[in-house]
Amino acid sequence: MIRNYLKIAWRNLTKNKAFSFLNISGLAIGMASAVLILLWVSNEISYDRYHKNKDFIYEAWNRGVFNGTTQYWNNTPKILGPTLKKDYPEIADISRANGGWFVTAVGERSFSSEYLIVDPSFLRMFSFPFVKGNPAMALNSVYSIVITEKMAKRLFGEEDPMNRQIRIDSNHFTVTGILKDLPANTRFSFDYLLNWGIMKKLNLDDDYWGNNSVNTYVQVKPGTQAAILNEKIKNITKIHTNGKEQQEVFLHPMEKWHLYSRFENGIAVGGEIVTVRLFIVIAAFILLIACINFMNLSTAQSEKRAKEVGIRKVSGATKSSLIAQFLGESLFISLISGILALLLVQLFLPAFDQLIGKNLVLPYSNTHFWIDALMFLLITGLLAGSYPAFFLSAFKPVSVLKGRFKNSQAMFTPRRVLVVLQFSFAIVLIISTLVVVQQIRYAQDRNTGYERAQLVYHFTTGDLKKNYSMVRTELLQSGIATRVNRTSWPLTEIWSDTWEIKWQGKSPYDKTDFDRFSTDEFLVSTAGLKLLKGRDMDLSTYPTDSTAALLNESAVKTMGFKNPIGQLITDEGTTFHVIGVIKDFILRTPFEPVSPMVIEGSASNTGLNVINVKLAPGSSPLATMARMEKILKKYNPDYPFEYHFVDEQYARKFDDTRRTATLSALFAGLTILISCLGLFGLASFMAVQRTKEIGVRKVLGASVLNLWKLLSKDFIVLILISLCIAVPTAYYFMYNWLLQFQYHTALSVWIFIAAGLGAILITLLTVSYQSIRAAMANPVTSLRSE
Repeated sequence: MIRNYLKIAWRNLTKNKAFSFLNISGLAIGMASAVLILLWVSNEISYDRYHKNKDFIYEAWNRGVFNGTTQYWNNTPKILGPTLKKDYPEIADISRANGGWFVTAVGERSFSSEYLIVDPSFLRMFSFPFVKGNPAMALNSVYSIVITEKMAKRLFGEEDPMNRQIRIDSNHFTVTGILKDLPANTRFSFDYLLNWGIMKKLNLDDDYWGNNSVNTYVQVKPGTQAAILNEKIKNITKIHTNGKEQQEVFLHPMEKWHLYSRFENGIAVGGEIVTVRLFIVIAAFILLIACINFMNLSTAQSEKRAKEVGIRKVSGATKSSLIAQFLGESLFISLISGILALLLVQLFLPAFDQLIGKNLVLPYSNTHFWIDALMFLLITGLLAGSYPAFFLSAFKPVSVLKGRFKNSQAMFTPRRVLVVLQFSFAIVLIISTLVVVQQIRYAQDRNTGYERAQLVYHFTTGDLKKNYSMVRTELLQSGIATRVNRTSWPLTEIWSDTWEIKWQGKSPYDKTDFDRFSTDEFLVSTAGLKLLKGRDMDLSTYPTDSTAALLNESAVKTMGFKNPIGQLITDEGTTFHVIGVIKDFILRTPFEPVSPMVIEGSASNTGLNVINVKLAPGSSPLATMARMEKILKKYNPDYPFEYHFVDEQYARKFDDTRRTATLSALFAGLTILISCLGLFGLASFMAVQRTKEIGVRKVLGASVLNLWKLLSKDFIVLILISLCIAVPTAYYFMYNWLLQFQYHTALSVWIFIAAGLGAILITLLTVSYQSIRAAMANPVTSLRSE
C-alpha cells in the first residue's frame, strides 16, 4: 500500500510539474529560512551553557535608586568577591574579572590584544577547554599567562609557546597554559588571562566599596537557594560603608546573563530574549506561510483529483485511508523540500554568518540534530498536508462522478483566508523593516555635538606618554595635524561614571550619575565641540587648568548653576574650577539622551590614555597615516602603530540595530517571495479554471484591460483585507519597540502607505502575467470543445 501511495505521489508530481515546482520550492525556501533563524536562536540561547558548573555560577549585580529611578549595573567593588566568600558559607568560590587591552610582544612581534585579569579560581569555576597546561595550576603565579590558540599562533607561529616569555609593557610573563579559541556563544572576550595578583603589583587593587569597576562571579554550593542567599547579601555594601553607599547586591544566574540584561523591580524581564522571541515568531510564521502555500496550491487542484477520490471511495476506500494517502504525499514532498532546504542552508550559511557576525554550523555529527530534523520534516509535512488531506477526502463520490463538484466561489473560502494571513504577516514585516530603518536614520542624523571627520586617535602605549610633547610638536610642524590633545579615553566611549561629584548646594540625597572624562588641553578645538560659555583649557596660558573643568549643558542643568563659570566641584578629593560650558555631545549611545558630564583637567585620577589627532584638511588618509606612523615609531619603536578613525568607531554604535533591520528586510523579502510563489500558482490555476469564461467574454467584446481587471480584482481585495489586519498589528508592535529608545522617531503615516502600495504593486506584478496571458489567448482555442 505504501509503495502504491509513493507511486501515485510521484506521478502527481511529474504530471503537474509547474505546481510541483511551486510547492517544493516554496516549502524549501520556508524551511531553509526557518532553519537559519533557528540556528541563530540556538546559538543565542546556548550562551555559556557548556560550562560544567553552569547551574551554580552567578554574577553579582548592584541596584540602587537614583532620582526616583531604580538602576542596575554589573560593575562591582574589587573587595566584594573576597568578602562574599569569607562571610557566606553558601558560596563555594569567587572570581573577579577586569578586562582591557595591552600591547603584547615576543621578539619583533607586537600587537594590541585583549586581556582579562582574574583570580586563579576562574579556571576552576569555568570549563574553558585547555590544549596544553593544567587548569588547576595555570594561574597560580603572579607572572603566569594563559593564552588562546589564536594568540599563540600570532606570537609564536608553529613553535611551542609553553614556558615561553611574553612581554607586556615592562613586565615579562611565562606561558603556563593554552586555551582553545573561545566559542562564539560566550559572554567572555579575551586573548589571554592574567593572575589577579598583577593588579596589586600595578597598584590597581583597592578595598574601596565605592569603586564599582570589576565583574564579580560567584559559584554557590549545591542545594543553595538563590532567593534566600540574595536576601542575605543584599545589604553587604551598606553594612561595610555604614550606610554611605545605599545600593543593594543581588546574584544573576549564568543561564540569564546573555538573554536577560534588563531588570524591573529586581527581576530580569528583558534584553536579548525579546529579539530571540521575535525571530522565533518570524521563523514560525515563515514556515506557516510556506505551509499555507502548499495548502492553497493543493486545494486549488481539487477538481483534477476529485474523480480520483470518487473512484477510490466507490472502490471501497475509507476516508481515513484517503487522509493517510494525502498526508503521505505531503510528507513525501516535505522530504524532498527538506533535502533542498538543507542544500540551501549549506549554500547560504557563510553569507548569513557574515551578516550576523557569528560562525554557525550545521552539526551533522550530532544525533540530536538528525532527530530534530526528522521531527521538523514530520511536523511541517503534517501541517502542510492536513487541510488538503481532510478537504480532498471529504468529497462525495456521487456528486463528483456526476460532474456536479465545483470549487466554492464564496467571498471567504479557507483558501482566501489563508492568502490573507500570508500577506498580513508579510506586510507586518515590511512595515517593521521600514520603521527600524527610519529609527537608524533618525539616530544617524542626530547632531553628535562634535566633528568626527578627519579625527584619529591612538592609545598612549609604551614611550608615547613620556615623549608626548615631542610627538605633538612634530605632528603639528609636519602639517599632518592641525590640533593634537590627550583624553582619558576615546571620544566615542565612556569608561567611568560617578555619583560622587560634589558642588555647593548639592542635596545629600542627590544620586545623579555623571559621566566622567578628562583631558589636558584644547579638547574643544580638537574635537570641534561647541563652546557655549567660558573658554577651552590651555595649560601654556593658564597653568592652573590642570584643575579646570568643563561642564556640558546637562551637567549645568543638573547642578542648578545660573552662573557656572568659576564654580567649584570636587571629585575623589580633587577640587576643579569650572572654566567653560559646552553643548551636549554623544559619548554613549545615539539612541538615548546625553548624560550630565564633567570634563576634568589633567589632575584627574582617570589618567590620559588616548592621543587625539585632528588631521589637516584635504590630506590623503593613507599617505597621512604612513607619515604619522613614522613619527610615532620614531618615539615609540617597540610598539605597533594602531590608529582608529573616530567616525568609523561611531558608526559601530549602529551595528546591532542595523543588523536587526537587515535581518528583518531579508526575512520580509523571503516571506514575500514565498507568498508570491503561491499567488502566482493560484493566479495560474484561476486563469485555467476560467478559460471558457474569458473566451466568451472576448467574443462578446471584452478588452484585455477589462479581462485583466476581472482576474486581478479578487486578489487586490484580499490584499486590502490583509492591510486592514497588518497595519494596526504592526503599529502596536513597532510603537512598543520604539519605546525602548528614549531618543526615537515617530511612526510616520507614510511608512504604512508605502507598505500598502508596495504590497498592492507586488500582488499586481505577480498575478498580471497570468491574467494578461489568459486575456490575450485566442478564444477559438478555449471554445472549440463547446
